[in-house]
Amino acid sequence: MDKLSACVDIDVPFHDVDAMNFAWHGRYLKYFELARCRLLRLFDYDYPQMRESGYLWPIVECYVKYVRSAAYAQKLCVEATLLEYENRIKIAYLVRDAATGEKMTKGYTVQVAVDALSRELQFVSPDIVLKNVGKALTR
Repeated sequence: MDKLSACVDIDVPFHDVDAMNFAWHGRYLKYFELARCRLLRLFDYDYPQMRESGYLWPIVECYVKYVRSAAYAQKLCVEATLLEYENRIKIAYLVRDAATGEKMTKGYTVQVAVDALSRELQFVSPDIVLKNVGKALTR
């Protein structure tokens, strides 16, 4: 499968840093989320479209590997890449220093489809996901 990827640029804001002037470890999940939303928009299945399609997509797994600490006002590039979509949505993340390209953090998240009415876990992604990803990959 060709991969779909999206990037967002982030300047580490003051409210994201701890007493040591580094981005607090929990903020990286917010950075992942910003990149994830950009990626989901590439195949027209961001959170409003998920809701409209009748499915919830909770994150059931999250992994973060901290390589280097980001500091206040540091410019970061956060890339999200779709790894899997047939049975679940697995997205890899790579956070780099925007100026040097140095790797700062990496990780992934896994989301599963849950029927919004019955709350039943779906073992195969809904047709809309398969159709939308297929269209995006052929553009």
